Amino acid sequence: MTHQQTTPVAVIGMGCFFPKSPGLKEYWRLLFHGEDAITEVPETHWSAEDYFDNDPKRPDHVYCKRGGFLSPIPFDPSEFGIPPASLEATDTSQLLALTAAKRALEDAGYGENRKFDRDKVSVVLGVTGTQELVIPLGARLGHPKWRKALKDAGIPPDKAEEVIERIGEAYVPWQENSFPGLLGNVVAGRICNRLDLGGTNCVVDAACASSMSAIHLALLELTSGRSDMVVSGGVDALNDIFMHTCFAKTMILSPTGNAKPFSKDADGTILGEGLGLLVLKRLDDAQRDGDRIYAVIKGLGSSSDGKSQSIYAPRKEGQIKAIRKAYDMAGISSKTIELIEAHGTGTRVGDAVEFNGLKEIFADHDGQCAIGSVKSMIGHTKAAAGAAGLVKTVLSLYHKVLPPTLKADEPDPNLGIEQSPFYLNPETRPWFSRKDHPRRSGVSAFGFGGSNFHAVLEEYDSAKQEIAWDGSVEIIALSASTQGELANTVQTFRRETKGISEQEFSAKAYQSRQIFSADAPHRILLVIEQNDDKEKIFTDALTALETKKDEASWAIGNMFYSSEKPGKMAFIFPGQGSQYVNMGKDITCVFPQAFEFLENANEKIDLPERLTDFIYPIRAKNAEEKAVQEEQLRSTDIAQPAIGAVSAAMFKVLEWFGLNPEVVLGHSYGELCALYAAGRVDTDTFFELSELRGKLMAEASRKNAGTMLAVKAPLEKIEQMLEEEKLDLVLANRNSPDQGVLSGSFEAIAQAEMVCKQRGFGTKRLPVSAAFHSLLMKDAWKIFTEALKKIHILPSHISVLSNVSAKEYPDDADSAKKLLGDQILSPVDFVNEIKYLFNLGVRTFVEVGPKTVLTGLIKSVLKGLEHQALSMDASSGRRFGIADLAKLLCHIAALGHVVDLKRWEYPAPTSRKQKMSIPICGANYRSKQKAKQYPLSKLKDSPEKKATPEVRLTPAVSQNIARASNTAIDSRKAVNTMTRKEISAPRVSDGGRSSSYLAGDALKAVQEGLKSMQILHQQTALTHQKFLETQTEASRTLQRMMENTQRIAEISMGMPVPEYRPAVREIQPVQSEPVRMPIPEIPKLPKPPEIRQSMPDPPKIQAVKIQPTDPPKIQETGHRAKIESTLLEVVSQLTGYPTDMLSFDMDIESDLGIDSIKRVEIL
Repeated sequence: MTHQQTTPVAVIGMGCFFPKSPGLKEYWRLLFHGEDAITEVPETHWSAEDYFDNDPKRPDHVYCKRGGFLSPIPFDPSEFGIPPASLEATDTSQLLALTAAKRALEDAGYGENRKFDRDKVSVVLGVTGTQELVIPLGARLGHPKWRKALKDAGIPPDKAEEVIERIGEAYVPWQENSFPGLLGNVVAGRICNRLDLGGTNCVVDAACASSMSAIHLALLELTSGRSDMVVSGGVDALNDIFMHTCFAKTMILSPTGNAKPFSKDADGTILGEGLGLLVLKRLDDAQRDGDRIYAVIKGLGSSSDGKSQSIYAPRKEGQIKAIRKAYDMAGISSKTIELIEAHGTGTRVGDAVEFNGLKEIFADHDGQCAIGSVKSMIGHTKAAAGAAGLVKTVLSLYHKVLPPTLKADEPDPNLGIEQSPFYLNPETRPWFSRKDHPRRSGVSAFGFGGSNFHAVLEEYDSAKQEIAWDGSVEIIALSASTQGELANTVQTFRRETKGISEQEFSAKAYQSRQIFSADAPHRILLVIEQNDDKEKIFTDALTALETKKDEASWAIGNMFYSSEKPGKMAFIFPGQGSQYVNMGKDITCVFPQAFEFLENANEKIDLPERLTDFIYPIRAKNAEEKAVQEEQLRSTDIAQPAIGAVSAAMFKVLEWFGLNPEVVLGHSYGELCALYAAGRVDTDTFFELSELRGKLMAEASRKNAGTMLAVKAPLEKIEQMLEEEKLDLVLANRNSPDQGVLSGSFEAIAQAEMVCKQRGFGTKRLPVSAAFHSLLMKDAWKIFTEALKKIHILPSHISVLSNVSAKEYPDDADSAKKLLGDQILSPVDFVNEIKYLFNLGVRTFVEVGPKTVLTGLIKSVLKGLEHQALSMDASSGRRFGIADLAKLLCHIAALGHVVDLKRWEYPAPTSRKQKMSIPICGANYRSKQKAKQYPLSKLKDSPEKKATPEVRLTPAVSQNIARASNTAIDSRKAVNTMTRKEISAPRVSDGGRSSSYLAGDALKAVQEGLKSMQILHQQTALTHQKFLETQTEASRTLQRMMENTQRIAEISMGMPVPEYRPAVREIQPVQSEPVRMPIPEIPKLPKPPEIRQSMPDPPKIQAVKIQPTDPPKIQETGHRAKIESTLLEVVSQLTGYPTDMLSFDMDIESDLGIDSIKRVEIL
């Protein structure tokens, strides 16, 4: 293999919008939970009633009405200096990409407040041609055909014109911003323009492989050194009826409305929309600069299909070329790949071609590699498809999680997946490391026209770096000094969060956790899950506070309240029998504390496979395979270390939240977990003893060492039965007052079953491999006791109870070792242990480990006594484990125990407070305008009459301008003549008459400014050579006019101003044959001096001395307010900004986005 290794490139930041995923965190939530974002087409896009038909051959209709559509994103045009009036003329792909790019750079740590070389930052995006906006704008130009059809149909001209106008109103109108607003390349250009990035700025189009093609070009930019950072990825918000028709008429869409990649039921793809942007840097540079690194791109291969049967038919040979190049350039073997994010559209032909190509490349792969496609969740996002897969894979590597693929439970039998190294992964699983190589993944993207790309990614750090919060569970923690005050606090929180965004709600919840006090007399905590009805929860909480005033503590659903002082807290660890496949999966996937503990267990515990392969196996294909997995985990040599590893991992998470038990105990094997949690043994000793104990007991089972039987009956009656029937059995577990476990030989257990049945006792054989806690374990006891002599028992301030004595372990190490060794032969007296804890003052019992077996036993033992028995795995894996954890923490905190709730979820990122909030989705934005009312009578205008289009102000604005102008003119008494060369200026000391003279001067300057603007724009039309100079002069003239307008207002209010003589500048005309236009001299108006009420040190302007004088006491006329109001209203009408957002200190271009054309309209 010839290695042409490329420079490793780090992914340091990401920003994205995908269906049901208005951000990066939400996208991970969708991936992690395996949510289906495919929905019916929303009203914002197109009407299924108008366009849907089951018949795929019906012209101008589509046979699929489902897809992946973006949720509305709150967009503030003022944040980017974009006039709101321009939004209709700007494709949403440009607006959303701008927002996503800003978020991606902020995620990378390169926000607007950080200094870096912006000239070395490029933007290279995958975008397909013109955007959605071209469709309605082009449609408007069909009016001649509409008019002709109406005329041919005999429609009267006036009515025909009305119809044409009505049709036109359905489409966004043309304006000066329409052309750049519809161009694909401006998606990248607008990002560079608004974020001030000076590197390469371009888009590339490779159809459905566009985003991967852009990444390819970005890597070349970085490898060549032309760029130091590149924002790259894909943008596609085109999911309108036009695009659906394109795919429908090529028979690619799924008639059942779902993309099912590699499934036996696959019948086509589903269209989606989305944006995925990644911030890339050379790995060495990212390490040098201390950037957070998500993953590393090791190589990217590309190819073309070459000559083939069809321009849009995929070709295996072309795809293979790209994939081989990728691994060649990465310098790694495909054998080390554990996850493939396939192009996987859900079309039978496309999936078969792709999978057969992968099988050929991975023919010598000797492991197991997950294969999937995010299109099953969000649809085919076309130009953004590669970016969607790339962001998914980067997050998978970073969080060490294998995300699921939906709708592919049964693979296509024609693919032969089961005979390949690949498997479809239908559920989320933790991704544990291999010893011989880091985690690696491949991502494919293929496009119409034979464009093929494949990227090879590798994890940067083998350790899980941060908690994978996804915002799906929020905790609200409130406390107060009285119950009434607490109710008011709940009501206030409810009121302040009603109708706010998800991000704002998270911020409010975060604030509540910061100020919550477990020491407050009254405490209530609420758990809010993703799809919960928040309003109902608040209502229920207020109702409960009112109806349960007399109760000191209560827990209802997701609500937890208490006004009691807490007792002591104990942690209880379960033993063998509590294990189940996927136990603790969510906790392990989310929390590094748990994940790393299990990684450590894989390394330390010697088994034929990794320990976690038994706990989190690939999902069984059928019931028989599932039974095999359960049986493997039940084997004692696997079950005990597995339960121990998961229980200890859960304990690590509780420890992270600051929970400190006063005492711990474990049931049977769980006693080892208790010793570890108390710090009596270290981690290595814990693993060593767990592995040894499990192997010894498994070996005993191979020697026909008996079994165990649970009996549902009072303990005294069970003991009486054993004595009366002379059964050779031991009451090995005294679990509760009415439930015990017998241990002994198979023959004795069988005899006990018969006797119990005769006496009416319920029985159940336990899934264990031997008669634990009986003399049949003597061989195991001998070896285990010898091993204990070599370990270290450490002192601890946390008490550990013994199953044998039902009291604390002794501090003496040798005595503690003997007690631990004897536990293998001795019965477990769980009932008396719990009673002993209660007598010690323990009132909160927390089961830490899989299932809730011990929680139920504790409630039985302490029935009728005040206590709280809680479980960390309350749903036993049936619900989201993080929600179970949240409820546990809230219940414990409500009881008054210290819980560090500040560590729940990361704080919401601080963002600029939006001045405007306009919802932007995949469909182009249309402002809400009142529908025009058409009279029943015929229109007067003849359809043949062609009016010259012109920009007009609304009547209201025109009237305001006229009123303001008349007011200013009425205030003028006399105006000196202003020649082309000079303006005479009266003195301030003329007895008060200067106000009128200066008002005249200022008004004259405004008028001359208008002339200047007209002349300057004539020059622009005549010669492009003076374009930039003219633009600059136009800006200056407008600025001077605004200053003079302010002077008019100040004069009309009677404020004294110094006289001044503006400098005059002749503007030379630009000659352009054969047109010759003499340009008159235009006075150059300098910026007037700052006007003050009192000027002891007046400035000198053109040698005119200003004498200090008290301002004349002239009553405020309100002229300034009227003029300012008029100017603001004009700007508001033409830009779309509300007047209350405008101020005179705003920059015309950077703050308001007003270009030269808009400036002329304002003037």
